[in-house]
Amino acid sequence: MKDILRIIRFSKNLWPLYSAVAIFSILIALLNQFAPLLTKVVIDELVAGFNQNNEVRGEFIILMVVLIFLSDVGVTIFSNIGGYIGDILAIRLDKLLSSSYYEHLLKLSQKYFDDERTGTIINYLTRSINTITRFVNMFANNFFQFILSTVLTLGIVAYFSWEVALMLGVLYPIILWLTQRTSKTWQKYQHRINRQSDLANGRFAEVIGQIKAVKSYVQEKQELNLFLNKYRRMVELTKKQSLFWHRQDVNRRLVLNLIFFSVYGYVIWKTAIGAYTIGEMVLLLQYSAYIRIPIFSMSFIVDQTQHAIAGSKDFFKVMDTIEDVKDLENTKNLKVTNGEIEFKNVSFNYGKENVLKNIDFVVKPSKKVALVGVSGQGKSTIAHLLFRLYDPSQGAIYIDGQNIAQVSQASLRRNIAVVFQDPTLFSGTIQENIAYGKKGASKEEIIKAAKAAYAHEFISAFEKGYESEIGERGIKLSGGQKQRIAIARAILKGAPILILDEATSSLDSKAELIVQKALNHLMKNRTTLIIAHRLATIAHADEIITLIGGKIDEIGTPKKLSKTGGIYSELLQLQNMGQLAKNQMEKFEIS
Repeated sequence: MKDILRIIRFSKNLWPLYSAVAIFSILIALLNQFAPLLTKVVIDELVAGFNQNNEVRGEFIILMVVLIFLSDVGVTIFSNIGGYIGDILAIRLDKLLSSSYYEHLLKLSQKYFDDERTGTIINYLTRSINTITRFVNMFANNFFQFILSTVLTLGIVAYFSWEVALMLGVLYPIILWLTQRTSKTWQKYQHRINRQSDLANGRFAEVIGQIKAVKSYVQEKQELNLFLNKYRRMVELTKKQSLFWHRQDVNRRLVLNLIFFSVYGYVIWKTAIGAYTIGEMVLLLQYSAYIRIPIFSMSFIVDQTQHAIAGSKDFFKVMDTIEDVKDLENTKNLKVTNGEIEFKNVSFNYGKENVLKNIDFVVKPSKKVALVGVSGQGKSTIAHLLFRLYDPSQGAIYIDGQNIAQVSQASLRRNIAVVFQDPTLFSGTIQENIAYGKKGASKEEIIKAAKAAYAHEFISAFEKGYESEIGERGIKLSGGQKQRIAIARAILKGAPILILDEATSSLDSKAELIVQKALNHLMKNRTTLIIAHRLATIAHADEIITLIGGKIDEIGTPKKLSKTGGIYSELLQLQNMGQLAKNQMEKFEIS
């Protein structure tokens, strides 16, 4: 329950709406008390009149009936106004929780996303926030009103019969005690159900994102079976959870049935012996029925509450995740004048794995440096550290003498453009994807960047030109077209530093030539760090850094390293030695 209270504190800006709902709940609870009281007055008036030779005050009876009608109308109006406010409260809470969740996710380092499935992250958002907002809606429209009505009802009943009030009042500690006994077991089942749901939806997101691979390996049936197995497990667990819950609910309701039987029997017996008037009997029985409604609704209320508790745990599991890459207080913005990059005694551990060890090198302004090494030697990690997706375990990285850990992440990344091996495009238009590199870019700037990236010609050939929709991740474009749009975006950004995860490695020779021309334009006058996949690119670098075992093996110009007998020299020798040599080169991710 503490997580529910955290949600309420978390949404303190919505307290005016909570207060409005509370006010209307009070009005509804008060109006609900009038009908039994007025009914008692009417019945007692009728009985008294019949006992006095049918002399009944007709106008008085009509007035009471009208007041009962008006109180009923008031309940109708106020409950709908309160319900409307409750709905607005729920959707605004949904917005608050969703935006806070999303904002926090965007602050988390790459490591969090490396360790967590995409589908699970999305599942947390939808399941957690849906259950929380449903609970708040129920709480706003029912729960608070039930409690207030119960308190008022017990107070009025106690005025007429403390014995009946005591019997009705004892229902609450009994129901709470019986519910508490079942809650922990129910939560355990729900945790296991949620886990299966996260696994199923996590895999679902992976499959949809890689549907070509699934189809090419004819794994549709296998993937469907994996998905169904998770849901079969969820069905089995839900059966056990539901059976357990409803068995316990039978016990709860039987206790309530016995107590209500005792109340009804007691009231009728007391009326029969003359202790209560007919009007008082009707009043007590009506109020007992009022209390019966929230009591018998307790199963639904508790069910919603438990779902909200489970959902809030998932929500706060993410919200409580610490940002391990974050800005310092009063941090300054990075100012790039030359674009010199320096790695100074940098090491990086990923969990227990030592990925980089004592890396030292300098990239001079406007120079191109290629990173070469067998897969898994830390080439991409060096690029990720420069972009500050991770922080080094030790050492520091400097740009123009400024420690990047001491400048804001936003200012750092504004000064670095990245072109990935796999183009990162979004659904939307070509224009929107190019403009992603510069907020508020004009159409002229976008076209200029596209021309520099050798993309304008093919874009203009589309029926809608720059307004053409490209589909999710640019699915409607070829590999070369996607790369040129990504390059145009980087050109438009105009950052002085460039990270290039060789963008031609997966292209055919024709597309490679065009993309390479675009890359050459992009690299002009920019300090460039290249994760090398093509021998031709390495040869045109100003300097090469070779990596072995997470350590730097050699640093030098292509000409110098061609004569040392190291990795680059070995690659040159293998270049023209046939298929066996090609296999050897592939271990370096070089072609």
